[in-house]
Amino acid sequence: MTDVDSSKLEKNIGYTFHNKKLLKRAFIHASSDVGESYERLEFLGDAVLALAVSEHLFFEKPEDPEGVLTKCRAALVNETALAEVAKSLGFSEYLTLGRGERNSGGMEKPSIQADVVEALIGAVYVDGGFEKAKRLVNKLLENSFQTVLSGGGFRDFKTRLQEYYHKQGINDIRYIVYKEEGPPHDRKFYVKLLVKGEEVAQGQGRSKKFAEQKAAKQAYLSAVK
Repeated sequence: MTDVDSSKLEKNIGYTFHNKKLLKRAFIHASSDVGESYERLEFLGDAVLALAVSEHLFFEKPEDPEGVLTKCRAALVNETALAEVAKSLGFSEYLTLGRGERNSGGMEKPSIQADVVEALIGAVYVDGGFEKAKRLVNKLLENSFQTVLSGGGFRDFKTRLQEYYHKQGINDIRYIVYKEEGPPHDRKFYVKLLVKGEEVAQGQGRSKKFAEQKAAKQAYLSAVK
């Protein structure tokens, strides 16, 4: 990871490292065989992430029992959700992998993407303490938190919108990518949401799924007003 790369990444996550080696280590996979990897940081980051999310839910959902809070946390902290965060921020651009892992598509494996998110959280914790790490967690999971705290429970906005229209007997719901911009490692997707052939919303993001979620959220919030 070059100085230019680290500067761009730090800007995207809203945190500047005092120890740049920690940032670099958070993106080194064990297959690279360079004498270090993100595994220890991932171990720590997993615990920090769980605590930060638990604290957020505890104070934001004061009436909910332990069982509901546990389900909410599980919806927020899982491989799929964390991998989407990594993809939306282009984390694969910074990964250091061994040749075999790289050739087998390791850059895009959800398990590795999710591991890197946890390792990065662990690195921020070591570098700046829990409050800085918690701030990062809130930033990375901002959209997911909104879904849970807005009453959507464990359903994302695409699911909620689909349920809303199905109750009205509408099944013709399509997401169409109408434009792509940027180099392969920093792609931005633009999506239109069509309902019965008519455009009802648009969204953009660094993955198709993220752009679709943005469009679905816009349409859902407008529909239920």
